[in-house]
Amino acid sequence: MGKHVVVGSGQVGAHLAGKLLTQGHEVVVVTRSGSGPAGAVKVAADVADQARLIEVARGADVLYNCVNPQYHRWLTDWPPMAASFLAAAEASGAVYVMLGNLYPYGPVTAPMTEDLPLSSPNPKFRVRARMWADALAAHEAGRIRVTEIRGSDYYGPGASDQSYLGDRFTVPLKAGKPIMSPWPIDMPHSWTYLPDVADTMITAGADERAWGRPWHVPTAEPLTFRQMARRMAAVVGAPAPRLRSMPWPLVRVAGLFSPMLGELRHVRHQFTAPYVLDSSAFQRTFGAAPTPVDVALKATLDG
Repeated sequence: MGKHVVVGSGQVGAHLAGKLLTQGHEVVVVTRSGSGPAGAVKVAADVADQARLIEVARGADVLYNCVNPQYHRWLTDWPPMAASFLAAAEASGAVYVMLGNLYPYGPVTAPMTEDLPLSSPNPKFRVRARMWADALAAHEAGRIRVTEIRGSDYYGPGASDQSYLGDRFTVPLKAGKPIMSPWPIDMPHSWTYLPDVADTMITAGADERAWGRPWHVPTAEPLTFRQMARRMAAVVGAPAPRLRSMPWPLVRVAGLFSPMLGELRHVRHQFTAPYVLDSSAFQRTFGAAPTPVDVALKATLDG
């Protein structure tokens, strides 16, 4: 058993800490508020404070970056936090496992694999691309050991209120009410199950074959919003779902009053064309598989 430092206790960090605790590890959870699951050592800290994060990570076997600032604050919040993580990983010698995402790939026309260039011109997504480039450079220089785990849009128990398949989707579905979507409802899209993200991060932190490159979380076949809704309805015995797609001009107007909706223009390409994640490399290398969709949906809807 080892010491695992999980920074962030949101929709991924909470699953990750819980699984590590179940495995019998010493788990330190770092958040600004000092929150975290029972059984973990809970630390209140500002992640941008390098000295503090170095202190907390001392003696750690693995350091996990599960932090996710609000999208509209990425340009200001990520650089100092990224520097702190690199400093803490180097000082502690811990394997550094980064929770990444697909945004830096930009628009795609084929299933996404890990060798795609991080070519998005969006300044916010360039910040994430720079984080990985800096971490990989430190790895190649022998200063740290690092890997990055990337998934598509999350769903599952404990999903945040920003999840497209979270409460805003499931509550009306269970009640037999119309579901409003900001995106087209019949476009194939990859969905990544939250517990699979946590499992992938744990595997990557413990196996040296994972270090020095990014990996995609095992993710099931792409499904449209309508297909996901129908499968959810079947799981809970709800009436046939009714989905409505909001006109894009209306979404843009709403974005003038909501920072979250205002950011949707940056990811529109992910929903107006097929958006497919290829996770075969991780599945083949580590013998992993995504949780079957219907099993995942039952856990999601029971949660």
